[in-house]
Amino acid sequence: MSTNAVHSNDAARHADVVRSDMRLEVIVIPVSDVDRAKEFYERIGWRLDIDRSAGEDFRLVQFTPPGSSCSVHFGKNVTSAAPGSAKAFLVVPDIVATREQLVAAGVKVGEFFHDGPEGRGSGLHPERLSYRSRALFSDPDGNGWQLQDAPTRLPGRFGPGATSFDSASELASAFRRAEAAHGVHEKRTGQRDANWPDWYAAYMVAEQSGRELPR
Repeated sequence: MSTNAVHSNDAARHADVVRSDMRLEVIVIPVSDVDRAKEFYERIGWRLDIDRSAGEDFRLVQFTPPGSSCSVHFGKNVTSAAPGSAKAFLVVPDIVATREQLVAAGVKVGEFFHDGPEGRGSGLHPERLSYRSRALFSDPDGNGWQLQDAPTRLPGRFGPGATSFDSASELASAFRRAEAAHGVHEKRTGQRDANWPDWYAAYMVAEQSGRELPR
């Protein structure tokens, strides 16, 4: 993340700027062993969305990190890039807690370092400024992930637990999925849930953020 100031309205000064929303949906990471990579990303708590094959020559796996609206793809004949050549950032609200969780899952995570006016320093940023404290880890192929501590996000970013829908029909579909899941919940408990609005809300936020769904 560059520390240079960027003004969000700079692009709007150009008459020919594309004004449609462009939401980053997927990045592709190259791996040499699909099953090994799948086990790794499951172990660190990423949500498995897709695992499909087309014959013997193609396989696509999709995972989504908790709280992320962008997913990753890997598989067989998904990319020609060399395994281990991908590098990406993961923004987290508490880098200390996230590192502890990764280590507990058996992942080797580097020590904290930070960016400052005099360059890179060891340890957390003294003031814990957002985007300054970092730590590195890799998947089994060597694809690198850099954790960035961001208790406060840049303007325009969604915070933890934020939920958004692009259309009324998308929101309605989310309500229908929550209604179906809530029906299963009531059957399991054997009683009517008078607090269903809160349950629906928790389900919809968890579904969109990739967190564990309520039961």
